[in-house]
Amino acid sequence: MNEPIDLLFTLNEGYLHPLKVAFLSIHHNNPKTTFRLWLIHEQIPETNLQDLTSFVESLGHTLQAIQVDGSVWSSAPTVARYPKEMYFRLLAGEILPTTLTKVLYLDPDILVINSLTELWETPLDSFMFAACTHTGLVDVATPLNKVRLDLEHGYYNSGVLLMNLTMMRDKVHWADISASLEKYENHLILPDQDVLNYLYGKYILEVPEEQWNYDARMYASYFTRSLGKHDIHWVMKHTAILHFCGRPKPWDKKNDTRFTALYLSYSNLFDQ
Repeated sequence: MNEPIDLLFTLNEGYLHPLKVAFLSIHHNNPKTTFRLWLIHEQIPETNLQDLTSFVESLGHTLQAIQVDGSVWSSAPTVARYPKEMYFRLLAGEILPTTLTKVLYLDPDILVINSLTELWETPLDSFMFAACTHTGLVDVATPLNKVRLDLEHGYYNSGVLLMNLTMMRDKVHWADISASLEKYENHLILPDQDVLNYLYGKYILEVPEEQWNYDARMYASYFTRSLGKHDIHWVMKHTAILHFCGRPKPWDKKNDTRFTALYLSYSNLFDQ
């Protein structure tokens, strides 16, 4: 039997339903794969964790929940949209068992519509992460981010990260993260993502966003940039991870993209 793929989520109680939707899509579109979910949290109630465990196990997979003391992040920039749990992924190497050498981190606002195996098996070698940039049709944000954070590389999205935990344990330190948060306190837009790029961007292997971190808002840009190749049929066949970046989220009534119905088709399974 193949070894399970290790998936990591870091979130609070408010994102448990999106996590279930995401994992249901993972399960359905990776039918021959076993997954081991790792959930790093601060204060999700035990009853909620038991419910999530039962759900994951009913699909034939396992869940390991790890509670951490979030007080170390008490001074870190947070807002309602970006709670302190977003920072926990940065210390995954320290928090997860040393027996794990890699893990695939996913934001909960995603759907997986094809196999994750190719991404999981991507050789990291001397890289700490594999991640995607979101450049758009006209890439205005990347030059601004390079200036804002003094970067010499692309600006990577932190919503999908294949993590080399061995390398993270050697190079990722809270003291460096804390110093960066203090240095750029007034310039942070997406706090943990900014820190990831500033400190560790040079250790990131870029993988194709159209396949592994498709911004669900940007269908027209992908279609135009590919000269019409990446139409909806291409997406359904080749894209593995749809990422519902920004607001509104697909579970909000104001969300109305060509992928909203696809998301709701998974979400509605819980209401039947």
